[in-house]
Amino acid sequence: MSNSSNSELQERLSQVKLLALDVDGVLTDGGLYYTDSGEELKKFNVKDGQGIKLVMQAGVEVAIVTTSTSNATLHRAKKLGIKYAFIGIEDKLTVLKKLCEDLSLSLSQVAYVGDDVVDLPIMRVVGCPMTVADAMPQNKACAIYVTQLNGGAGCVREICNLLLTIKSEVVEAGFIK
Repeated sequence: MSNSSNSELQERLSQVKLLALDVDGVLTDGGLYYTDSGEELKKFNVKDGQGIKLVMQAGVEVAIVTTSTSNATLHRAKKLGIKYAFIGIEDKLTVLKKLCEDLSLSLSQVAYVGDDVVDLPIMRVVGCPMTVADAMPQNKACAIYVTQLNGGAGCVREICNLLLTIKSEVVEAGFIK
């Protein structure tokens, strides 16, 4: 799907009501950082954070769904105002389906960004599967859009900017979000 036409991408993005994100390799560079005492640290990109805030202001819900159990993710989600942060999730698709049910959304209204094979079950069923420049080849093959930037290097902001452009075009055309 990575070679989808621009009009197909725009159409799918116009349907997005929920942006769901993996963490390691998407919101971070995928590196594991440890202090001498064994505490795990994560480096998040401030531009990604600003993009997330902007899409939430534009009416798009944002969720984090990760297999990682790092509390740093919960701290970042709280700081950004993300209401839906799920850590330590082995079956991401089940969690995402439940969230969609709770929000009265269909999977076709979800953009999901995942970089590794654990994300493929979700990417295969959402309306707008996306991945990052340094993702696994299987993820790139499944995605309708592959970012120009690597995970943790502003790739989420790149996706947020696409969503914001589409949302503003819809508003300017006189449609209601």
